Amino acid sequence: MVYRRRGLTQMMAATESVAVAPTAPVARPAKPRARMMRQYDLVERVRSYNPNTNEDLLNRAYVYAMKAHGSQTRASGDPYFSHPLEVAAILTDLKLDDATIVAALLHDTIEDTEATRAEIDQIFGPEIGALVEGLTKLKRLELVSREAKQAENLRKLLLAIADDVRVLLVKLADRLHNMRTLDFVPTESRRRIAEETLDIYAPLAGRMGMQEMREELEDLSFRTLDPEAYAVVMQRLDALAERNRNLIGEIEDQLSNNLRHRGLGARVYGRRKKPFSIWTKMERKSIGFEQLSDIFGFRVVVNDIESCYRALGIVHTTWPVVPGRFKDYISTPKQNDYRSIHTTVIGPGNQRVELQIRTEAMDQIAERGIAAHAFYKEGAGSPTEFLKRESNAFAWLRHTIGILSESANPEEFLEHTKLELFHDQVFCFTPKGKLIALPRHANVIDFAYAVHTDVGNSAVGCKINGKFAPLSSELQNGDEVEVLTSEAQAAPPSAWETLAVTGKARAAIRRATRTAVRDQYVGLGRRIVERLFERAKIEYADDKLKGALPRLARTSIEDVMAAVGRGEIKASHVARAMYPDYKEERVARYGVKKGLTAKLKEKSSEPPRSPVAIPIGGINSDLPVKFAPNGGAVPGDRIVGIVTPGEGITIYPIQAPALKDFEEEPERWLDVRWDIEDSVPQRFPARIRVENVNEPGALAQIATVIAEHDGNIDNISMQRRSPDFTETTIDLEVYDLKHLSAILNQLRAKAVVARVERVNG
Repeated sequence: MVYRRRGLTQMMAATESVAVAPTAPVARPAKPRARMMRQYDLVERVRSYNPNTNEDLLNRAYVYAMKAHGSQTRASGDPYFSHPLEVAAILTDLKLDDATIVAALLHDTIEDTEATRAEIDQIFGPEIGALVEGLTKLKRLELVSREAKQAENLRKLLLAIADDVRVLLVKLADRLHNMRTLDFVPTESRRRIAEETLDIYAPLAGRMGMQEMREELEDLSFRTLDPEAYAVVMQRLDALAERNRNLIGEIEDQLSNNLRHRGLGARVYGRRKKPFSIWTKMERKSIGFEQLSDIFGFRVVVNDIESCYRALGIVHTTWPVVPGRFKDYISTPKQNDYRSIHTTVIGPGNQRVELQIRTEAMDQIAERGIAAHAFYKEGAGSPTEFLKRESNAFAWLRHTIGILSESANPEEFLEHTKLELFHDQVFCFTPKGKLIALPRHANVIDFAYAVHTDVGNSAVGCKINGKFAPLSSELQNGDEVEVLTSEAQAAPPSAWETLAVTGKARAAIRRATRTAVRDQYVGLGRRIVERLFERAKIEYADDKLKGALPRLARTSIEDVMAAVGRGEIKASHVARAMYPDYKEERVARYGVKKGLTAKLKEKSSEPPRSPVAIPIGGINSDLPVKFAPNGGAVPGDRIVGIVTPGEGITIYPIQAPALKDFEEEPERWLDVRWDIEDSVPQRFPARIRVENVNEPGALAQIATVIAEHDGNIDNISMQRRSPDFTETTIDLEVYDLKHLSAILNQLRAKAVVARVERVNG
């Protein structure tokens, strides 16, 4: 996420008249130093929700961590041990099990003290040791960029979560306490930590359904990154709360009374949005504070799901409904397990009232997310296995971890993870009724890859709600999507990567493109090697090449062939590795370097049918082929291939002047020949130069001739050579040399054309 700061002047205008915010960072009153939590305090906090807690384990961990950190202090001057204690306290508020609380107490011991993993395993057991190890940062990892280091830390965190989700809960609590004490950190570090929190940890908490923690992390980051805007929003919120204090109580009372009179008991309470949430909405919609209608929301908490829908009916028959503001997340939960009914009505005082109706269990999950699952209860089993069964949020997390294997580098992984973290959901269906959750603004390409990677790679079309549509179509909630596939498409177009929204789709497209390109190079390399062996009249066999792999410093035959195809290894080196006595013999026509192109031109009237020439089937063939950049080549031309390292083969007509540039490098020349199927017409690039009379309609006449003869114009450039004549260079596509010659002849017949010729690059 990129944090965008709106100027203070804009903010002041948007929020109408408010007191001028301070231009310097907001001064925060010094807080009295809190008393450090004692052993018995910690035990009592855990016992309040888990009567069967292991007091001895908690006491041992408390003493061990206190001794390990010894006289270490934090930037605030507090004993360092106060930090793991506060982290443990945050986790007791989430009602987590003994092992998680102990891991919180010990989470910095391996990193910052003399403690070792082996020692922790011995004293506290391997389960707690694994939790602590998963939280240990990468201190000695040298990476190029800060983004790479951030990504690597996130990689390690997520991989640890794959084994035990409690690692994430401790890490989030650790980050929350660090943010609460951020004022004592140097300014440069403070901003970096706040940005990282806003980019990664706050949305990660949100994805896990831990809304309270997400909101606090966001607000603490917002206060650090833009203290002026934070102060302005807080002033407006406080003023609004004071002005509407009685109204909020009135709405709560009316809601409670209406429900009670209809025989439905409910707990109703109001809650205002947080400053960061308000600010981002103002930024996103470019509106002022006074235009926001949902600053205050009301929760209606009932006993069961049936009561949720009864409460909805009572509310809708009591007050007018605001159209388009109803969402049912009970029947279709969010990916982070959030479930509620959302509706907005015109309530008392003609005020818009936003309501969220849910059960007590839903309310707990809405606030505490995956932490609401009671890990400490008997029979819950391992937290990871339990969440696999019970939590969609954890399923998303494991899906994100799966992207690790598809990312070529840390920055790419970080990009994918941020994409997944920041998007809201749309829910679509397959024709068989399977629900697919996607980020908002996702299209059919994303949908196809969400169904299966093979479906995405072979997608050629789609139907949305029974109607044909482009693959780039943005999906809406409730769409039924049928993806049409073709086995003929082995890999997706590389341009899809720019269209895809989800990290999974982008990674899969990138991987498929890399694989397809590599396969092309492997195919080209194999043909080059096999033809060299044919010319040299020596036997080629994969088994024999396997034995020569160490001499070529490659691990597989495919690696060797790809390297030959890319021009990194010469085919003669492969032959020499397999047959040490092999001596390279130059082909006769390469013997005279300076006369190479002249010799080729002399023989151009009768193109040879060399049995070892590589067949060229066009740009859509299975070889990495492109055509001469300034003139192309068409079937009917006698052609030669030039190998460019890392790019494949460039095809030139033998009359191309550019071939002179390669006369000193005969090893780059390849014998090639056309291999075009008449049943599958293909267009090939060519360039012509037309000298035409400078008069109205001349260009139209030239274009008409090309169009009437089924040519396709790619590009036109014009240059005035004299007052009466213009030189027009046209890049066009034709089927073959005969087709091109017909167009040239027809152009010569036009009165506006003084001269026309083909251009060879």
